[in-house]
Amino acid sequence: MAFTAKEVQVLRQATGAGMMDCKKALEEANGDFEAAKKWLREKGLSASAKRDDRDNAQGLVSILIKGNIGAMVKLKCETDFVASSDGFKAEADALVSLVVEQGEAAVSQRATQLEDLKILLKEKIELGEVVRFEAASGNFIGSYSHLQGGRGINGVLIEMSGATEELAHDVAVHVAFARPKYLVKTDVPDSVVAAERATLEVVTRNEGKPEQAIAKIVDGRVTGFFKDICLLEQPYAKDDKQSVAQIIGSAKIIRFAQVEIG
Repeated sequence: MAFTAKEVQVLRQATGAGMMDCKKALEEANGDFEAAKKWLREKGLSASAKRDDRDNAQGLVSILIKGNIGAMVKLKCETDFVASSDGFKAEADALVSLVVEQGEAAVSQRATQLEDLKILLKEKIELGEVVRFEAASGNFIGSYSHLQGGRGINGVLIEMSGATEELAHDVAVHVAFARPKYLVKTDVPDSVVAAERATLEVVTRNEGKPEQAIAKIVDGRVTGFFKDICLLEQPYAKDDKQSVAQIIGSAKIIRFAQVEIG
C-alpha cells in the first residue's frame, strides 16, 4: 500500500520517532498507520518506548460508586502537572466507569487510548491498581478520597454490613490515614508474625532485658504489632481510647482496599 509524505509526518508527530524510522515503519506495515505505530514501539524507536524506564510515581486515584458496586483505578504519570490535567483526569474517570460497568478486566479495552495519551502528554503513563467491590445484598459500600491539587491521591473502598453511610465513610477515612494491611489478626500470615517475633526478640535482647522477661515482653510487642497493621485492632483515628472494633459496634467490616499515589 502506498503512503504519502504527509502520512509519514503524521506518524512522526504521533510517535516522536525520526522521519526515516517512520517511513520504514510504514513500509513494514504496508501503509497501516496503527501497525506502523506498533512496529516503532516494538523497535524502541517511538518516544513513548523511550519513556518506559522513567519513574512515574505521580498520578491520581479515581473512585466511583454506583448502587452496590464501587471501583477504584490508579493512573500513573511522571509529574503532578500532568496528573492535574483535564485529559488525564478524564481518562481515569473513563477507566473507573468501565470497571464499575463491566469488571476489572475491562480496562484492557482502553489500551489504545492510554497509548495515545502517553504520546499526547509526553510522559510515561501506566495503569496501576484496579479494585472493584460488588456488595452483597443489604451491605453498604463506603469510600474516601484524600485530595491534593484537585485530584485524589489516597483512596479507600470499604464494604460493611449493618452500617450507616456515615459510619462507613468514617471508617474509610480512618483507613486512609492509619494504613492497615489486614482486617483481623487471623488474616496475618504465620510467616509474617514469626518474622516480626524473631526481630522483636533480637531487639529486646539488645536492649539488655532480663532473659526470663524476654518472652513476656515480646508477646506484648507482638500485640502492639497487631494494633499497627490490623484494622479492627487499631486505635480509632478520631478517638484513640477506642479501637475500630469498638467504634463499629455490631456493624461488620467485610473487606477494604486502599490505593495511594507515591
